[in-house]
Amino acid sequence: MKQRLLHTPQGVRDLYGSECQKKNQIKTRLHHVLMQYGYQDIETPSFEFYDIYTQEKGTVSDTKMYKFFDRNNNILVLRPDITPSIARSVAKYYEKETLPIRLSYVGNTYLNRENYQGKLTEFTEVGAELVNDTSSSADAEVIAMMIDALKFAGLAEFRIDIGQVEFYKGLIEEAGIDEEQEQELRRYIDNKNSFGMEKVLKRFQLKEQSYEALIGFMELYGEADVLEKAKTLTSNPRSLKAIERLEKVYQMLCIYGYEEYISFDLGMLTQYNYYTGIIFKGYTYGTGEPIAKGGRYDELLALFGKDAPSIGFVIQVDELMNAMTRQKILMKMPNRTLILFDREMEETAIHETMLYRRQGGRAALMKFYEERTLADYKDYCKSNQFHQILYLKGDGEKEIIQIG
Repeated sequence: MKQRLLHTPQGVRDLYGSECQKKNQIKTRLHHVLMQYGYQDIETPSFEFYDIYTQEKGTVSDTKMYKFFDRNNNILVLRPDITPSIARSVAKYYEKETLPIRLSYVGNTYLNRENYQGKLTEFTEVGAELVNDTSSSADAEVIAMMIDALKFAGLAEFRIDIGQVEFYKGLIEEAGIDEEQEQELRRYIDNKNSFGMEKVLKRFQLKEQSYEALIGFMELYGEADVLEKAKTLTSNPRSLKAIERLEKVYQMLCIYGYEEYISFDLGMLTQYNYYTGIIFKGYTYGTGEPIAKGGRYDELLALFGKDAPSIGFVIQVDELMNAMTRQKILMKMPNRTLILFDREMEETAIHETMLYRRQGGRAALMKFYEERTLADYKDYCKSNQFHQILYLKGDGEKEIIQIG
């Protein structure tokens, strides 16, 4: 039993040493960019009332939540998604604010997966939300900020795929597909299963124009010229307005100078039903999952009592770190010094260490025990990421030893 207690449950893990240091540095870098854009931090609880995440809010399914009870028998959940928590907070603390609200956060989310297959159930996220701004400029700002954050974290090669929920909804509306049929169709779209989608659409007996539009919808992926192709598939005003919006956002991103990172995927959908407009996901090599995702959710805050347009994104820190490791992207870690002293030099060593720290250095203090050798301390430094030893010898001599 004691041996079993040394292990973590499935889906969670310990981080220590250089890996933990690297993760913290990535979080710090991502957060730094959000601060540069003028966002201010918000921190919400790791668990909330179940009602914050009910199906009407459009978040993850009930089966994917970790649920438990408090002493008053209220159902609580570990947050599977931070956005509804922030929507609740904004409705409470910024109820009367009508000008833009820029919020950023660092926190963990939890998904109760049916089949782990080596995947995590606890995720660290860095994200931002822009509330009270319905403009295409706000859409572009959020995407540009996400690109800047990924670049500053150290990632060089990545792509942001952009979609539009309203384009898809317009096609469904024009085709006269009901909610039950749409849910069946969505499963094939999510899996990019064009063969299955074709079979289902034939069974629905749609008009030829709607059938062709939905079949062609799956192929709308690529550079900005995809937007022109999308206009030829439909005359539906809702869908065309969505494409016009994407064109405006793309123009703004070109002003930022970030068109090289952008591609369009109008066949993109998401598990979060609260998205109402533009959606996007960030991809790089070295991981099979998106490293970032986000979108516009103009109706979510109204469910908490504040009618306010909003857009946001989240960067999945664990996936980003995995990708950077597999891409062999090295991060310069802060230097750490071990101040090693002989017994007679303890008072001097304490003063030396205090001065070193006041000057901004990172130092640990350790006595040289006679039963140890200098090689032991060198090995200790290698395994604990110290870059040098400052050895204060009993005769008053100082020696600096560099650690490879």
